[in-house]
Amino acid sequence: MIGQNTVFPVGYHHFHKNQAYNYQLNRWYSLGFLNYEDIRATGSKIRSFEDWKTEMIKLAEKSETEGRLLNASFYFRAAEFYTMKDDSPDKEYFYDRFTDLFYRAIGSESVERTFIPYAENSKIPVIKINAKNERRGTIVIHGGFDSFIEEWYFMMEYLSASGFDVIGFEGPGQGHMLLKQGVPLDYQWEKPVGAVLDYFSLNEVTLFGLSMGGWFCLRAAAYEPRIKNVIASGHAVDYSRIPPAFARRLMMFFIKNFRAYTRKSFNEMAKKGGIKGWQVSNLAHITHMEPMEAFEYSLNLNEENLACDKIRQNVLYLTGRNDHFIPFKNA
Repeated sequence: MIGQNTVFPVGYHHFHKNQAYNYQLNRWYSLGFLNYEDIRATGSKIRSFEDWKTEMIKLAEKSETEGRLLNASFYFRAAEFYTMKDDSPDKEYFYDRFTDLFYRAIGSESVERTFIPYAENSKIPVIKINAKNERRGTIVIHGGFDSFIEEWYFMMEYLSASGFDVIGFEGPGQGHMLLKQGVPLDYQWEKPVGAVLDYFSLNEVTLFGLSMGGWFCLRAAAYEPRIKNVIASGHAVDYSRIPPAFARRLMMFFIKNFRAYTRKSFNEMAKKGGIKGWQVSNLAHITHMEPMEAFEYSLNLNEENLACDKIRQNVLYLTGRNDHFIPFKNA
């Protein structure tokens, strides 16, 4: 059921013994998009990224045949997620299938979908859901890193049923902006946020950032006074400090003093595949840079660029003590 009475699945399930697969299945399941029986039966069949893609496509096609369009859309999203950068034609195809099925499933009357003019003839994808009850304000919501705005749809519905106009958007490096327009990641998140606020003539909004979007929304708040409240969830304060200090210093030493060798090592890691190869390749894909340069760019997501000393808004800061991506000490 959608809206104020939405019941999101509760609990963290063991769909797969490998955390790389298990977390993603739990993520989309917990947001209300995957079928429990489907993924429970499929988890044991996945041993590699190629298996993952094959099984997700099977589930997508089966769900579409059965008329479960929302499930089908997110199985295509899952197939896209672990498709490597070098398979970019597949990534775009899966994205197209995902969005087509998603908007068919929810119906055009559910959201107002628009594209806001942005820098260099690009456009920011936006979906807006008006408050269902007495209006209490506006929430602007976004994800982080490689997220799609459609992933937060049920959260947006829930908030709208609680009296908020809810505006979701994708920024540079995400969803449509990346895959259809070729716009890479830009950590200066105040720029897309400002464009959204300008377009809708908004003041005193609540900005809600999820995952790495928590870092993005705090960064935006530091430079955008039209934000009144901030909800930052599931991010690190400084992503450069996630690796142990010795490993970080060693990596920077090699980048500085043995740059050609280190670049070759990053490229080989990306080609090798596996979870490490996917991480390196995906970062390169999102930034439109070579793997080593993409890693260097990611170092901008640090405490200094977060500019917390400039934040004057009310802040709700959410993190998980046992988050397997973000160590608690870095949250």
